[in-house]
Amino acid sequence: MTKRPVLVVLFDDVQSLDVTGPVEVFAGAGRAGGGTYPIRTASLDGGPVRTQSGLRLLPDGTLAEAVAGGPPHTLLVPGGEGTRRPDPRLVDWLRENAPRAERLVSVCTGALLLAEAGLLDGHRATTHWVACDHLARCYPEVEVDPDPIFVRDGRLATSAGVTAGIDLALALVEEDLGRDTALTVARHLVVFLRRPGNQAQFSAQLAAQTARREPLRDLQQWITEHPDADLSVEALAARARLSPRHFARAFQAETGTTPGRYVDRVRIEHARRLLEETADGVQEVARAAGYGTPEAMRRAFVKTLESTPAEYRRRFHAPVGAAR
Repeated sequence: MTKRPVLVVLFDDVQSLDVTGPVEVFAGAGRAGGGTYPIRTASLDGGPVRTQSGLRLLPDGTLAEAVAGGPPHTLLVPGGEGTRRPDPRLVDWLRENAPRAERLVSVCTGALLLAEAGLLDGHRATTHWVACDHLARCYPEVEVDPDPIFVRDGRLATSAGVTAGIDLALALVEEDLGRDTALTVARHLVVFLRRPGNQAQFSAQLAAQTARREPLRDLQQWITEHPDADLSVEALAARARLSPRHFARAFQAETGTTPGRYVDRVRIEHARRLLEETADGVQEVARAAGYGTPEAMRRAFVKTLESTPAEYRRRFHAPVGAAR
């Protein structure tokens, strides 16, 4: 049976969940697959590291020892406050050794370490939403995508904040060992094997600012509760008791997005949830989400998620009785 060694890089002020989340996924898959993922943790000097929450982690050894017998299949670099002022020796080690790994993975702000080592230049990547602007500003050679929960670019995989590392690890296990093994691990960890990499880091309401004025704030909530209603600018403006032009300007000024984009995001999120959690037919889902026709919903899915509704359901529908 093919073994895919995983090496997890540790350093002071690492985010503990960035380490333990993916490690639990790979360990679970390893047990299910007969030791498919031997896991090793290592720090520069092999000594204990203190996470940003104060938890102490004891590595298996030094980074030099970890690669003495050859590079790992998967090199995983977690995030945390320690990525803001990294040890130059760690950056040098990554620059020299990361290219030798078959798969290079970062979780959360671990992408900053990879960028500092020049390993993201010319590649598409993501990180925690708080750090996306910093990553783009400080490393202009990196194509930063702030929206997805994880991004794959060849042998390189980067994820958004904290729990997105679990989603990415599950996707890698599914790629290596198939959906059944990944689903077994997801159920054991009491998470759904459902979030695609291009799912946004935020829901429509979190991605948009909350309007300051109560009528617009209430309207935002009403839109999420009535995706099948007439949500044209004219209809929404009438509900807010504003002219269409004034409403469109005020909505964008207070939420940071246009009414149309906000509605589009609400509708696709609602359709996704119905496809994931119910057995409703595609036509029924399209109607409930406000698309009117299955073809209109299909176009929206292909544009936003690069997947048809049928493909999305096949991959992310939660089986009856699956653990929550």
